[in-house]
Amino acid sequence: MVIAEKIIFSIVAFYLFIIMFFKMIRKNDTIYIYSLVLQALGIAINFIEIIFALEFNILIKSLIYVISILIPLIIIIMEIRGRNVAEILKLLIVKIALKSNNTKYAKKILIELINKYPNSYGAHRYLAEVYEKEGGMRKAIGEYVVAVDLNKKDYDSYYKISFLLKELDQKEDAKVMLENLLSKKPDYLKATILLGDVYCELEQYKEALNVYSNGLRYAPNDYDLLYSMGIAYTMLNDFQNAKICYEKAATINNLLFKAYYNIAQINLISNEYDEAEQYFIKTVEDKELEADAYYNLGKIYMLRGDYENAVKFVNLAIQLDNNYIKVATNETIFIPIASKFDIPAIDEEDIAKKEISLTSKEMKAKEHLEKTYNLVDELNIAKNRVPRKDRDKENEKDELEKEIGEREK
Repeated sequence: MVIAEKIIFSIVAFYLFIIMFFKMIRKNDTIYIYSLVLQALGIAINFIEIIFALEFNILIKSLIYVISILIPLIIIIMEIRGRNVAEILKLLIVKIALKSNNTKYAKKILIELINKYPNSYGAHRYLAEVYEKEGGMRKAIGEYVVAVDLNKKDYDSYYKISFLLKELDQKEDAKVMLENLLSKKPDYLKATILLGDVYCELEQYKEALNVYSNGLRYAPNDYDLLYSMGIAYTMLNDFQNAKICYEKAATINNLLFKAYYNIAQINLISNEYDEAEQYFIKTVEDKELEADAYYNLGKIYMLRGDYENAVKFVNLAIQLDNNYIKVATNETIFIPIASKFDIPAIDEEDIAKKEISLTSKEMKAKEHLEKTYNLVDELNIAKNRVPRKDRDKENEKDELEKEIGEREK
């Protein structure tokens, strides 16, 4: 730098320093101190260079210009354009704190920021996330609501409000929120699936199907949507369409073992044992459904009269899930082989409760298919137990006894 250039630099840098200083005073925000410290450092280095007639290298000179002139100019221009630099910097600190899992420090800064700038959309949005992490769902909803009021296109916050309302068992309110959200943004896939789930939990399966179907217009190859439709059809006892949806979902995602399991159950209900066997074997790969799949394979082999394999698969189910000890020994179909079960010597209190991560709608579909199979099985047993002619005779006998009883009255 020549002397004139250094003097001009010093004047401009000092002028910008004064502007930034008064910004700090006027806004009563110490965040500007960071910029002032950097500016002071740059000005000090420049004075050292002048006083001692030094000539720093290009890297140091560039650094002096950046911290003393460029950064302050950027801040001033941003604020002229209506951007609150103090708010932006504090939100950046909050973001770093949250990534470091320092929610306590982030929360402190956010509350201070909201007290100073009540209309800070970012502060309300981040504070909602903090409350949600802490488990304060109602407080989180309150902050998300403020965020939506400040930014009408914040569809993610809208979704979060709906999700938390559902978690608080306020399903009707969640349903209204999601319907409003999808009227504004019909291609919001997460909201579509959540609304369908809410309808399923309210046992309004036809409405859930309509929601999922609308979602397919925007995401025709989404396996979650197709799988969810399969569940809704299952609960409506439309097993044919349910199977079609499950198969499409499993084609898109070949690791969707829950779909395989449901297809297998539908095949079992329809007495399509070979196909059911194939799908249960696929399901064995899923640790969560492995025991269920083995147990049902045991049923298939019993129906075929293959007692040896039936024992093998039921014992595998018992090894994986102690709950099947009680289930298998009490189920009629397994009476001929019950004595061959490998039952460990444990108290009933020690039988571990199987931990599952199935959603509410998935559990309902699974239980519904199992109950339907048991009902169909009982009906088949009843039909096979009494020949048709004998059943007709029994019906005639019941009607005659009923008639005699009425006469006696």
